[in-house]
This record gives sequence, structure tokens and C-alpha cells, in this order.
Amino acid sequence: MSDPYASRTPLHEQVIDGFGTVRVLPLDPEADAAVIHRWVGEDRAAFWGMTELTEQQVAGIYAHMATLDTHHAHLVVRDGEPVALLQTYEPEADRVSECYDVRPGDIGVHLLLAPAGPGGGQRGWTARLVAAIAEYVLLGLGRRRVVVDPDVRNEKAVARFLGLGFAPGPVVVLPEIDLPDVYLPEKKAQLAFLDREILFPG
Repeated sequence: MSDPYASRTPLHEQVIDGFGTVRVLPLDPEADAAVIHRWVGEDRAAFWGMTELTEQQVAGIYAHMATLDTHHAHLVVRDGEPVALLQTYEPEADRVSECYDVRPGDIGVHLLLAPAGPGGGQRGWTARLVAAIAEYVLLGLGRRRVVVDPDVRNEKAVARFLGLGFAPGPVVVLPEIDLPDVYLPEKKAQLAFLDREILFPG
């Protein structure tokens, strides 16, 4: 089977024994809109806040994000199959900065995993994928700490991050953002942090 993403230059590429080749690609708002729209439209992605959007609206949101220097969207591909939407951002340019003391070297991450395949979830699958993403974010981008802010009601995501070694921070209320190009409702979030030394000692 040909890889539809083979022509795209990855920001990060990593071969993981027994898992496959993981590539982090810059998201193409138009080309990737159908895949992302399918993922964010599912009930399980309710906390992503895009379940009601059309494919064109999803493309528009990521086209706007592509104009920003502080927020970036990526498609994560494993052996030619899209497996996750990764968004990275500078915490000081985000509403989360109003809720904790941003340190030099911090980077914010939002992660949406693709739905499990016909065989269901595989043990250790998420951990190996996240390890590759963490290598890109912490080593590839030279950052010292990852910050995540899942909705407190999204117990599955909170448990997943803590299970991957994130240290829980405070529960905070992220303020509403109402701008011409972006609207974000107020969100009660569980902050969690992952220091580079935890995954990559020395």
C-alpha cells in the first residue's frame, strides 16, 4: 500500500522496534481537513470542542493557526496511517499563562489520538506513540517541560497523562477567549507537567 504522506517532509521521524515508523508532519489545513473533521466529530472528542463544525470550518481553524508563530498543528503518522493530531503552543501566548507561572523552556501540548482500529486498542500502543511525540517536543524542539491542560471532566485523558509520567498540577479555570478569529469557552482544567529529565535523564 502506498504512503499518501510520503512526499511530505517530516519535522521528526523515528523508527520504533515492534511499532513502526512515526513521523510528525506539519498539518496541511486543506489536505488533512477530512481526517481531522472525522476525528473531532466523534462523541469521544467532545472535549476538543469541534463536534458541531463542518469540514470547511475545521479547515478554516487550522488555516488560521498556520498563520501564527506561537501555535502549531501537526499530523502524526505511523507507517503511512494518520494516528494523532498534535498541537503545540507557547504557554506565554496562551490563556493557560494566566493560571500558572510559565518557566523558560515550557511548551504546551494538546493531543487527540485517532480512534482505535477494528481490533481495538493495543496494550502499550499509546505509550510508544507518545514517547515518539515527546522526543520531538522535548529533544527536537529543545524544550525542558511539557504542559497539558485537559478538561477535568475528561477523566480518560487526565488518567492517560498521569499514567505516562506527568505530574499533576493544580485544577484551574481557563478564562473565556472571545476574539474575531477564535472563540474558546471557559474551561476547568487539570494542569499536568512532564519534565524532560523524567523521560531523558542526563
